[in-house]
Amino acid sequence: MKTINAIRMGGTELLPLVEGGKGVSVSTGICSGHWAASGGAGTISVVNADSYDSDGRVVPQIYTGRTRRDRHEEMVNFAIAGGISQAQQAHELADGQGRVHANILWEMGAAERVITGVLEGARGLIQGLTCGAGMPYRLSDIAARYGIHYYPIVSSARAFSALWKRAYSKTAELLGAVVYEDPWLAGGHNGLSNSESPDKPEAPFARVLELRRLMRTFGLNDTPIIMAGGVWWLEEWEDWIDNPDLGPIAFQFGTRPLLTRESPIPSAWKQRLLHLQEGDIYLNKFSPTGFYSSAVSNDFLRELRGRSERQVAFSADPVGDHVAPYYIGGRRLVYLTQPDLVRAQAWEHEGYVEALRTPDSTLVFDTKAQTAQITADQAACMGCLSECRFSSWSQKAPSYSNGHKADPRSFCIQKTLQSISHAADDDIEATEQNLMFSGHNAYRFGTDPFYSNGFIPTVKQLMERILTGR
Repeated sequence: MKTINAIRMGGTELLPLVEGGKGVSVSTGICSGHWAASGGAGTISVVNADSYDSDGRVVPQIYTGRTRRDRHEEMVNFAIAGGISQAQQAHELADGQGRVHANILWEMGAAERVITGVLEGARGLIQGLTCGAGMPYRLSDIAARYGIHYYPIVSSARAFSALWKRAYSKTAELLGAVVYEDPWLAGGHNGLSNSESPDKPEAPFARVLELRRLMRTFGLNDTPIIMAGGVWWLEEWEDWIDNPDLGPIAFQFGTRPLLTRESPIPSAWKQRLLHLQEGDIYLNKFSPTGFYSSAVSNDFLRELRGRSERQVAFSADPVGDHVAPYYIGGRRLVYLTQPDLVRAQAWEHEGYVEALRTPDSTLVFDTKAQTAQITADQAACMGCLSECRFSSWSQKAPSYSNGHKADPRSFCIQKTLQSISHAADDDIEATEQNLMFSGHNAYRFGTDPFYSNGFIPTVKQLMERILTGR
């Protein structure tokens, strides 16, 4: 195994090991601070991060506003306070070593306001700004305002080309690295384009090589590329290390830091990771962001899959084959095809008696209890995304609506991520009834001898292990 040497990134020498940001209450200052203290780049998430009271207890994010706009403002305040708290923790634990980066979802509600508020309140504590899930053109402007480096997350050379030409070329000196996040291997939200198939993964080497060749045309020969998604043992990536064609490369680990002693996730979640099997990670498009995302296949995702499978097209008027009358809720008359009417009646017989309209002129069928929960979740929306399929929220005035009917085939992402990250240590049910983001290699926790007999390392032990190549 080749020696893993430090590279120059973000204006300093660092181990080429980056902690991936993992969203709501998971990438905390404690974990990222220890990662930075070990010589790498630790990453806090400022997506609705936890803040603490004077006794060090997590402040519950309880919303009291009567309107979505009121609750949206509460969400922004929670996010800023939480981001500042996590930056303070990380800075103290890093003790001047490595780097502390902040990660934000560009499609998060009020993303610019939140990251600006965090950087204002935590001046000098954050050295890098990482951002993906969208096209963050203004990322470089925000970084320049605070004199820090920025790290855009892209899934193709084409995406970076657009960002560079429109914005980043003006602040090239602060571009710390480009994160290539593999759309088929990474956890969380993935950047699959409309021309790419979720069922036809492409090998990352050729895509990263294409990115490097493009970057060289922009004069970015020495700007590192951070490989994110699918990285486990570095010996499996030995041909990437010190490869003159690829140039300087760093590796991002998002899933592996979940299973450390400093990781804040509940014990039941950690135990679930230790017992995953290959194929247990499901690339789906249920997210209210509209992006594909990778998560552990559990009862929560099976319910969403079942809901979408219990789906038929309808017409407001008798047209073509849509001539079979059907009453939604016993009142509104629509028309189905005769075969779909038979299917709908069969689902009703099984207890899926509520027909919910979607923005695509289809009906999905679910139980009364699930329908009541969907309605309650939609009504409680706090605008955690810039636009939300599930609730039809948009942060754009004056309507604060995306112009589409709320989509019952999706879910409230804020609710489920808060629920699983703050569940009790022994709450096994929480790992079945909530979204559990994960990279596709998470099943390797159960096969890697490093985790034999349920061993859970510290962040320092994990990084030492990674540096061995195994």
